[in-house]
Amino acid sequence: MEALPNLSADSEASLQLLLFVDKRPSSSEKMRQIRSHLKKLQASYAFDLQVVDVGEQPHLVEHFKLIATPALIKIHPEPRQTIAGSNLVAQLENWWTRWQRSAEEYNALHRAETEAAVEDSTPDTKGKTIRSIAQSAELLQLADEVFRLKQEKEELQAQLQFKDRLIAMLAHDLRNPLTAVSIALETLELGSEPKEDGRGSRLTPALTAQVLKHARTQTKALDRMITDILQAARGTSAELRIRPQKLDLGDLCQEVMQGLSEQFQSKLLQVTADIPSDLPTVHADSEWVRQVLINLLDNAIKYTPEGGAIQVFILHRTTQKVQISVCDDGPGIPDENRERIFEERFRLKRDEAKEGFGIGLALCQRVVRAHYGQIWVDSAPNQGSCFNFTLPVYR
Repeated sequence: MEALPNLSADSEASLQLLLFVDKRPSSSEKMRQIRSHLKKLQASYAFDLQVVDVGEQPHLVEHFKLIATPALIKIHPEPRQTIAGSNLVAQLENWWTRWQRSAEEYNALHRAETEAAVEDSTPDTKGKTIRSIAQSAELLQLADEVFRLKQEKEELQAQLQFKDRLIAMLAHDLRNPLTAVSIALETLELGSEPKEDGRGSRLTPALTAQVLKHARTQTKALDRMITDILQAARGTSAELRIRPQKLDLGDLCQEVMQGLSEQFQSKLLQVTADIPSDLPTVHADSEWVRQVLINLLDNAIKYTPEGGAIQVFILHRTTQKVQISVCDDGPGIPDENRERIFEERFRLKRDEAKEGFGIGLALCQRVVRAHYGQIWVDSAPNQGSCFNFTLPVYR
């Protein structure tokens, strides 16, 4: 079939139509019928038509908010009207007389305006009010590209700002535990020297054990900070390599809690765990789940006041999921921040002076989602927080 003429910016036709088509084999007959019908109509009444392939210009589909093809849009004269669907020919026959009439009314009005413009020596503006769809498409594409570049710029600026904050925090946060470890080593070195009478060392066994314990605690704090830094350096787009296997979650939880026992004791925290004896095994990566548990328990330790309580629960919620909950009696999370607490690098204003980089909970969310689980928080101001996440049962 001979191609129908496309709409141009220099067109003299008052009636301008836009036909959206697709290349699906099932649509070929419908497209043939509508094109044939439009060609017959064009033989008796002049109008301009532009045909748009939805696969080649999807941004125009979005711009005109189309939900079906084929679709025919009267773009001029205004108001714009759209007809679409399998009965497009029947709809067009129903609307055609009204579309012709609107074009003729526009022509009459335009002639009157042109005559008035000639009398006032005003240049004829005919055709300037109608821009081609091709030009509109280019403008839309340029707008999309500008928006995309703006987003990339904002993301790069945010990354640079985060790197600057990270360096500033490193200068502060790493100095404290390093200084503590250095003092502990100096104390042990001086204490190892014999007394003036030459008998025994200057430090008692109990004091030596206390200094070593303090040095180990600070070393673990350094290790956690370095882990956080490395995770931050990987960026938000880094993919987690999950290697799920059959995992006894109860044993892993007890192991993690035992590893944090010194931190619990340093704040005199009461820690309890409720782990069912018949808990099913889960399908998960033990190292990543260990990191989630450590992050959540670290947070609980940080925010629970001295002498407070931390509780760990594991529930067999359904035949498919196991739920783990870490609860504390700390200050809780403000309502307005509850949805943002898992965002990358988000920190509450009250925590800006505390150590950390605001990536722990974001990492937890990424790990849990990689296991096809969910993570959320139940909290109220001054009533503590419960962080919950689910893992799939091993099948």
